[in-house]
Amino acid sequence: MNDTESRTLAFTNADIAGFGIGTLRIRGGRIASIGTPEQGDVVVDLRGDRVLPGLVNAHDHLHRNHYPRLKYQPHYGNASEWSADIDARRASDVVLVSCASVPRVDRLIMGALKNLLSGVTTVVHHDASYPEMFAPDFPVHVPVAYGWAHSLTLDGEIGVRQSHAATPSGTPWFIHAGEGGDTAAREELPRLIALGVLEPNTVLVHGVAFDAGDRARLVERRAGLVWCPGSNHFLLGRSAEVRELIHEGLLALGSDSRLSGERDLLDELRFARSLGEVADDALESLVTTRAARLLRLADRGVLRAGAVADFIVMPRDARLGELRRADLRCVCVRGEMRYGDHDLAEILLTPSSRVFATVDGRAKCVDARVGKLLRRPSVHEPGVALVPQAQQAA
Repeated sequence: MNDTESRTLAFTNADIAGFGIGTLRIRGGRIASIGTPEQGDVVVDLRGDRVLPGLVNAHDHLHRNHYPRLKYQPHYGNASEWSADIDARRASDVVLVSCASVPRVDRLIMGALKNLLSGVTTVVHHDASYPEMFAPDFPVHVPVAYGWAHSLTLDGEIGVRQSHAATPSGTPWFIHAGEGGDTAAREELPRLIALGVLEPNTVLVHGVAFDAGDRARLVERRAGLVWCPGSNHFLLGRSAEVRELIHEGLLALGSDSRLSGERDLLDELRFARSLGEVADDALESLVTTRAARLLRLADRGVLRAGAVADFIVMPRDARLGELRRADLRCVCVRGEMRYGDHDLAEILLTPSSRVFATVDGRAKCVDARVGKLLRRPSVHEPGVALVPQAQQAA
């Protein structure tokens, strides 16, 4: 059953984030209401399972998630040194050469699938836009309304200033900054301030080099930061200090790509939790409500009437910061199930649109559109395998 335009789904006995036990009603890809089921609703009894908004990944490079995690030194003083190491080996490293040969559309699909299977329904892609990301069957939502520069190192001061000036003041503008512990990384925030680009719509990524004074400047100017602790520890041996920014609502979490980051956003959450800087409820907000506010995504990252019906179902009493992707009971995008457990798929998907799969050794279902993407010859998601049709029938 996926005729979502003509029916109302009522997820009853749901532990709804921000509301407690109740009913989440979905119609036409939006949240119709949170309250009680009505006559004619298709009822899905969640029996106390938790419902959260679809997760928001505030920083990724969707076209680079088919690479393994790579570095050539134990740690770097600056991420630009790591980039230079990669660039110097692009023509000689067998892994880099092989990954570069994958068609762009398949690279983007693999980035999207990585996110979807971990409960992410909205991803900020920090790079050039590609038309494939906005195709109707692309698995996740990629916002269009934002500006970006890569970094002062790659874009130069003129390019950074021009990029920010071209971005409307009400639209987020992203840039990598402070990704290191050396002098160059520490000088980046003062340079950005001197350029006049540290404004309320500015969202910096990484911020490892920022000291207490730098963080106070972010708070003063209401600029945000995306925290990627897994990537930062892998490359630099440390990550940003973030407690003040969490308190001020100026922090979101990002996975970065698999070239340096954790496998997915759930792994990133678990790593962030292990650092002991952020309480569990705050961790959840960094990939839902606070992330959406920081990124100015008014109808995402929340569960309320009128919002886009992107949500995940988690086991009863589960904590997001402890989960792995195979633990997710259901991932819905615009009210349609894309991934999850068989019992929910039997209600939410027609037999012809259910595709059996294993994810990290667990029996799961994906919808037919996701199954089609997973069957593409150049698409490979580690840990995921489709179950042959003959075995599905059995």
